[in-house]
Amino acid sequence: MAMKVRFHLDPDGEPHIHSHGVSEEEVIEAMENRLEEFPGSKGSMVLIGRTRAGRVLRVIYAPSRDGDGIFVITAYDLPPKQYRALLHRLRRRHKR
Repeated sequence: MAMKVRFHLDPDGEPHIHSHGVSEEEVIEAMENRLEEFPGSKGSMVLIGRTRAGRVLRVIYAPSRDGDGIFVITAYDLPPKQYRALLHRLRRRHKR
């Protein structure tokens, strides 16, 4: 991925995504393998993507304020019920 990616840091200085058991590399992988993407709140975007290991992540991000890349707010595993709904939507799209 050529764009610059920054991550929200918790007060301890660690990327917030770590508190959800997600690495920076997994976020990049999910962004490179997007399944869905749609607008979130307050100018953010919501991306659902798959890592190389098969994890399906929801990534919340916004354009960087300086216009140079994106700022990842959080990322976490897609909950089971939402994963089932995603599979249903993807199957419906594929049939068209």
